[in-house]
Amino acid sequence: MLITACQQNSSKNASSMTDEAFNKITVTYPFSRKDTTVKDTYFGQTIADPYRWLEDDQSAETKDWVQKQNLVTFGYLGQIPYRDNIRERLQKLSNYEKYSAPFKKGGKYYFFKNDGLQNQSVLYVQESLNGPAKIVLDPNTFSTDGTTSLQEMGFSKDGRYLAYAISKGGSDWRTIVVRDLQTEQNLPDQIEWAKFTSIAWKDNGFYYTRYPAPKAGAELTAANKGSAIYYHVLGTDPSKDAVVYNDPAHPDYYFGALTTEDERFLMITASESTSGNSLKVKDLSKNDSKFVVISGGFENEYSVIDNFGDELLVMTNYKAPNQQLVLVHPDRSNPDQWKTFVAQDTADVLQSVDVCGGRVICNYLHNAASLLRVYVSDGRYAGDVTLPEIGSVGAVSGEKDEKQAFFSFTSFLRPVTVYALDVPTLKSVVFKAPSLDFNPDLYTTEQVWYTSKDGTKVPVFITGKKNMAKNGMHPALLYGYGGFNVPLSPSFSASRIALLENDGVYALANIRGGGEFGEDWHKAGTKCQKQNVFDDFIGAAEYIIAQKYTSAERLAIQGGSNGGLLVGACMTQRPDLFAVCFPQVGVLDMLRYHKFTIGYAWAVDYGRSDNKDEFPCLLRYSPLHNVRKISYPATMITTADHDDRVVPAHSFKYAATLQDHQQGNRPILIRIETSAGHGAGKPIGKQIEEASDMLSFMFWNMKMPSVHQ
Repeated sequence: MLITACQQNSSKNASSMTDEAFNKITVTYPFSRKDTTVKDTYFGQTIADPYRWLEDDQSAETKDWVQKQNLVTFGYLGQIPYRDNIRERLQKLSNYEKYSAPFKKGGKYYFFKNDGLQNQSVLYVQESLNGPAKIVLDPNTFSTDGTTSLQEMGFSKDGRYLAYAISKGGSDWRTIVVRDLQTEQNLPDQIEWAKFTSIAWKDNGFYYTRYPAPKAGAELTAANKGSAIYYHVLGTDPSKDAVVYNDPAHPDYYFGALTTEDERFLMITASESTSGNSLKVKDLSKNDSKFVVISGGFENEYSVIDNFGDELLVMTNYKAPNQQLVLVHPDRSNPDQWKTFVAQDTADVLQSVDVCGGRVICNYLHNAASLLRVYVSDGRYAGDVTLPEIGSVGAVSGEKDEKQAFFSFTSFLRPVTVYALDVPTLKSVVFKAPSLDFNPDLYTTEQVWYTSKDGTKVPVFITGKKNMAKNGMHPALLYGYGGFNVPLSPSFSASRIALLENDGVYALANIRGGGEFGEDWHKAGTKCQKQNVFDDFIGAAEYIIAQKYTSAERLAIQGGSNGGLLVGACMTQRPDLFAVCFPQVGVLDMLRYHKFTIGYAWAVDYGRSDNKDEFPCLLRYSPLHNVRKISYPATMITTADHDDRVVPAHSFKYAATLQDHQQGNRPILIRIETSAGHGAGKPIGKQIEEASDMLSFMFWNMKMPSVHQ
């Protein structure tokens, strides 16, 4: 299929373009072989899968296909006249100092800092808050291209040792390394094939999660089975680490380990999905103690915050869809023996809990934005921490017995800012505030509620210029997720600022399936109710069009992972509603997703195609299986060659199918990042490149002749 047109090489030429000029970048799609013999039968219904050969990411044919698709995509992007201008603006917007909230270990303060455009943030230490800072770990030295990142960390109780996990190329696989912070040298200890792991110290070693080594060539695609908890003693051979917990009868279960701050209790969680877990506890202060079952099933979620002496402080949604805090004594583990510490709030959802300065700080979501409530040690309410505006609280850090704590805060118009909190008075002051080339006073965020298809009220955040004219002409980007009980709350992004500076609108819809309003909101968007998620997102698009923030000719939609599924489903159901679509690292083949890496764990949200009742629900919305020969919006699919969470085969097969079925002249491109994964640890350089390509593609296909720089 051909899309014809002229090349433009300068932003000056772009300002005088006619509509016809936007249709003249030539696109010739690479050949995608169809194998018509590949078919599956589900409960008497035959489903063709002609591009299954693209599931083999190691084959020469697939690698050749990937290379040719990237040549087409980057050839197209290279002809957009303002692409370089956008990249330069994003680099300038991103070039500011970024700090994490400091945290204390071994009597010293640690924090992460990025000077501006460093690919990875650097870990520093200082003896006091006002003392000089020294580099502890610089992940930018892990690889020459910045694609190896620092992930999970754990400090020994005395603060001497730091065990940390490394991800290469964005993979979920981890290598765990141990650093002696006193000698500033790494130990010989090196653990391979850790995955979905924490690092939980006890005495002279730590607990972690490991899988059997995968077969060569299948590291990024094979199903992950056989999770087990190990204990590693410093200075010993990791291959001889003792198995602390596993369950060979259930190879699909995956396990996590946690120790309390005083290292008295070991907690083991098990799960078969992304929500719900069992919880077992062992008192390590007692010789030959056994695991006590707090919960043996997966119907609810249990998270141990810490212990108050003999009792565990546990956050759970057991009989509390919006989460509650309870005290559990391991010797009295039956739920009717638990003590309620902070009861469920029926309106607001408890997200996280930290114990600082002798108080318990609870981070709630109130209408999808953060609210910090503080309680004294017996559970009585002490007051709220005043926050600057509608936004999101990130990490809260502090010692149990120290009055000073810290928290990070961000909003759509405020980059991450660190605040120092005086816990007794609940007063906070700015500790570290970034400075960048952007005036937030020109813009505003509002939260409005619209009505979805079935009458459900759904909120959407809308950010744009103050007093903007609602004339339907603004380029708009609508973002969503809607799954796995994950909430979306306000956050800052340089790419969104570049959109706002071009008279644009950014909208974030808090649709069902997510965790913004508790477990009931989540369940309303799962399995055969998944269509509610798509209806909510389509409803958000219809609302911002009806209110004339934008029009169908100027509206783009974006989502990643489960959000990539969201975009894929909405564009196949309502292609008339959008100008541009960005399904990112998406779950797009709903009949086979469970066959790769950790995909089987998503079945609690999605259902499975081998279930007779769930198969028709999946087939009804699966993006890959609902592509027709019609005109689709301009689409740029994004994925990465090291994505072993949502394997790139989803995106490969979807791109080949869309390209084959597309009618008209709007491009269907796929952008395949190299040495990158599902998103975590992606270098800032690659983030800027991807964001500039997406904005360029979006503006070009909205027929914007020029952009503000």
